[in-house]
Amino acid sequence: MKKPIFSVIIPAHNEENYIGGCLEAIQKAASHAPKGSVQIIVVANRCTDRTAEIALSYGALVVPNEDKSISKIRNAGAARAIGRIIVTIDADSKMTENSFIEIHKMLTSKLYVGGGTMPKFDRMSLGIAVSSAYVAMNLAPIMIKEKAPLSGGMFWCLKKDFDAIGGFDEELVSLEDMDFAVRLKRHGEKTGRRYGTLPNAKIITSSRKFDEFGDWYLIKNRELTKRIFTGKDKEAADSFYYDVR
Repeated sequence: MKKPIFSVIIPAHNEENYIGGCLEAIQKAASHAPKGSVQIIVVANRCTDRTAEIALSYGALVVPNEDKSISKIRNAGAARAIGRIIVTIDADSKMTENSFIEIHKMLTSKLYVGGGTMPKFDRMSLGIAVSSAYVAMNLAPIMIKEKAPLSGGMFWCLKKDFDAIGGFDEELVSLEDMDFAVRLKRHGEKTGRRYGTLPNAKIITSSRKFDEFGDWYLIKNRELTKRIFTGKDKEAADSFYYDVR
């Protein structure tokens, strides 16, 4: 098998209802990918359902994992990556078919160290819109400090740059995505490259957290939200992320 250009890492905890759609979208995008194949890595985290079985049926490399830390889960996938470019996406999200084309174009331009993409919920409501604005407001001080918008959703960068910054911070149980974006941006500045956002490619992500907890949950439970924003409150992270499903 030809060595892939891309390695896509998908953390997955009991995702049998979503993983198929995520993998189908990746395979569709891979059919348009430049220069070779795409390695798909599903990190099956504490799964008790058919997540691993479904992932294997799509030809993914399945990496069993027992951690309660999204950083450790993603890093476990990256450790098995053989592609030159790392892409991370959640199991309940779907990339658009132009994703690999845009990532390849931006990285080969040598103007970008990597970056993220803009997410779009699969449904919208007033509660989701207000909650999204509330989250953005809490992240705004980081953006202001860094003097740049830092998108997340689906991260992409060269594996050598991922390794150079040590991947995701395993001391964090939440907000690891923003921390990763900040450190990747600063790493890029040292080599004259900037942090980017894919201009046209997007991800469609499920609104299942809102379906489960309610569209206004983050607003009604702002104390929990503030604890999650510390990045290190394990009890809060468990209640909202790791002990769900």
